[in-house]
Amino acid sequence: MVMRISSQTIYNSGVSQLNTLQSQLQRTQLQLSTGRRVLTPADDPVASARALEISQSKELNTQFVTNRSNARSSLSLVDQSLQNTDDLLQDVKRLIVNAGNPALSQQDRLSLATELEGRLDDLLGQANAADGTGGYLFSGYKLNTEPFPKTSTGATYQGDQGARELQVASSRKLPISVSGSAIYEEVLTGNGSFVTGAVAGNQGRGGTGIISPGSVTDTAALTGHQYTIDFTVVPATPGVPAVTTYTVNDVTAGTQVLANQPYKPGEPIAFDGMQLDIKGDPADLDQFTVDPSTNQSLFTTMRNLITSLQASPSNPPADAQRTNDLNLANQNINNALDKVLSVRASVGSGLKELDHLDSAGDDLNIAYEQQIGDLIDADPVETISRFTQLQTNLEAAQKSYKALTGLSLFNFI
Repeated sequence: MVMRISSQTIYNSGVSQLNTLQSQLQRTQLQLSTGRRVLTPADDPVASARALEISQSKELNTQFVTNRSNARSSLSLVDQSLQNTDDLLQDVKRLIVNAGNPALSQQDRLSLATELEGRLDDLLGQANAADGTGGYLFSGYKLNTEPFPKTSTGATYQGDQGARELQVASSRKLPISVSGSAIYEEVLTGNGSFVTGAVAGNQGRGGTGIISPGSVTDTAALTGHQYTIDFTVVPATPGVPAVTTYTVNDVTAGTQVLANQPYKPGEPIAFDGMQLDIKGDPADLDQFTVDPSTNQSLFTTMRNLITSLQASPSNPPADAQRTNDLNLANQNINNALDKVLSVRASVGSGLKELDHLDSAGDDLNIAYEQQIGDLIDADPVETISRFTQLQTNLEAAQKSYKALTGLSLFNFI
């Protein structure tokens, strides 16, 4: 059986084939120009969906880059402020050493007190440092609250204990601020385990005893109790020298630890895992205290130091009391320096971690780009070969279509 095909069918079929070939050639040319194999989700639904997921992860990773940049800026401001605080505290220590010079007059000490007032204001300026966006670095979550308004006793913390955090990686939140309380308020007194001091009444009795900060000799033996060291002086009589003894009382337990011990200036006094010494000439009934270390504001230490320099006259008992005050202030400033250095170490650790996260984020971006490329990018060699083949096919189809449509019996008449 012979099937007859009309000229219209031949024309329509040829045009359809030419359109198909032209469409394929155009699509291949678009793949070459864009470098992408998948131009629409319909080209490869599975690859398109997977590429979209990876693209979203890549965009999130790019946002983490911005977050890390912001975190680095905040931590750098914190570090700079702490560096300034460190420099100021070192200068305060220098002034304390100068104030201990026995050759200074009362006017000299008043001048040092005035200079220390300036250092106190400078320290408050660092504690109230701004974050560059209208908030405060050390106010915790209370971003717009001034953390340390000045008071008669130094300053009172008005922030909270929070530390603001920023998401710097998919599974890492990094603190980008420090509570001012942790830096300027939580400073241990004394040597960090206990604090020694002289009772104010010693000056009125004419005592010139100077107590050392002391040290811990046996941590396991520490009780955390309050102690007093009470002196008894039996005046000299003809042919008999004066006798000075001391008794160590455990105030917390209500017991005597050492009783009627002969006093020798500078000789170690050891009890309950602690050791200290007292120099000078304590008067009868003079008393010294040994208390557990507690947290004290750096600004309170500064204010007490300034008050001591302003109030002390020039006489042996007052000099001894002032020396005790200076020793305590120096020890407390040392503890404040240790606190600042500890916080700076934590900030530096955060900055170093950001560097590592940046490096890891760059590697992750490269991996994401590689995965996306594997899913949707075109193979240049394969695409060019296919383009050439389609171009040849189209040219052949066009020539054959021309020849086919030119067939007619009228050509032979």
